[in-house]
Amino acid sequence: MQSFVIKNGRVIDPHNGIDEVTDVVIENGRISKIGRFSSSTSSSSVAVTGSDQGPSLDASGCIVTAGLVDCHVHAYQHATPLGINVDRSCLARGVTAVVDAGSSGSGTFSGLRRFIKDQCDTRVYCFLHIAQHGLAAAGCVAPGGGGEIDSLNVVNVQDCVDTIKANRDMVIGVKVRLAVDISDSGKNEQEAYRRALLAAREAGVPLMVHHARSNVLQTGENGALGCPGDLEPGDIYTHCFHGHYGGIVDPATGRVSDACWAAKRRGVLFDVGHGRGAFFWRVAEQCASEGFWPDIISTDLHTQCVEGPSYELTCTMSRMLHLGMELKDIVAAVTSKPAQVIGKLSEIGHLGIGMAADVTVLRIDDISEDLEDVEGAIRSVTKAFTPVAVFREGKQFEILEGRRWPDPEVREKLEGIAASWKLTDANKNATEN
Repeated sequence: MQSFVIKNGRVIDPHNGIDEVTDVVIENGRISKIGRFSSSTSSSSVAVTGSDQGPSLDASGCIVTAGLVDCHVHAYQHATPLGINVDRSCLARGVTAVVDAGSSGSGTFSGLRRFIKDQCDTRVYCFLHIAQHGLAAAGCVAPGGGGEIDSLNVVNVQDCVDTIKANRDMVIGVKVRLAVDISDSGKNEQEAYRRALLAAREAGVPLMVHHARSNVLQTGENGALGCPGDLEPGDIYTHCFHGHYGGIVDPATGRVSDACWAAKRRGVLFDVGHGRGAFFWRVAEQCASEGFWPDIISTDLHTQCVEGPSYELTCTMSRMLHLGMELKDIVAAVTSKPAQVIGKLSEIGHLGIGMAADVTVLRIDDISEDLEDVEGAIRSVTKAFTPVAVFREGKQFEILEGRRWPDPEVREKLEGIAASWKLTDANKNATEN
């Protein structure tokens, strides 16, 4: 029986309560043993050698985790404006599983399975968009841009539920984007939200909600639904660190809103969902100061942010490390927590004996870099997660390129777009006041 040993790494597996320097043995593509099978600790870099157990990789000075899970990406390459190549942008950067966040709806899902999931080395799951066409003709939410729920004719609950029930191996939830600019100037937000909630409940899956620049209030009034007020335990509030109007920091107090704290206490999950417009240093810092940490760390990787400012999952993890989030909590938020949320802990998210050997080896490097957020604000970052090895079902894949961030050219491009956000947000606040 051929085996492979990842030795001398600091194995962090929150689900199984492991945090120690030890070895991980892979046999026939699965985790077979975790324990000390070698004594060498001389190297601080990763190298493949031979051992009594078979080929080995010396992970001295590195962290060994279950394969990273990015719970919010856009993977429907070539069929949607936002789709990226997840093998290159995710697996080759240490991410073994991704969850597509609504790129497909009931009418377009079969292509996501046939042309993306079945062709990728990366594991691909998905949230199914409540709109039948998903994001087939929709890009980022932008002022006056239009989008997938400009008409309620395509928001079909039964089609969504039927597609989920027929594809539970891949479809793990429902997605809806609540924003004025993609919903016929806000006219359709409430009804699309109601239908998305109904579909998720009927299918017995979580709902992921994009809630930014929206007329849906955090707590519903006069019979209207609220977000996150009407979300239930296990539902996901993504883009939690955005700084647009309606965000989780109450502009009247400068603190995390009571509605968001209440939602977190009852089990609603908050997801970073960095993307092109949803990570503001100032919002994340306020949340950190109150101990309001995300449950899930994700990138919202798509064509308009994969080259910056989101870059990759390890960059978003590095941001959270800079903010003071505990290392074990960061690891949980990219392994066991998303796996649990999407109901796939039997497949991914931890290093239990007998699990498929999806494994990521990371290094934390000392750096000195100015890292931008989505509005061009910078912070001096001194630590960076760097992927150095990745295994998918025991097969080692190549890690491409070095660290690609930060990029000063990206920072310059952000300023004009951020200015347009500030203008429309200011107009909205002035109207409400």
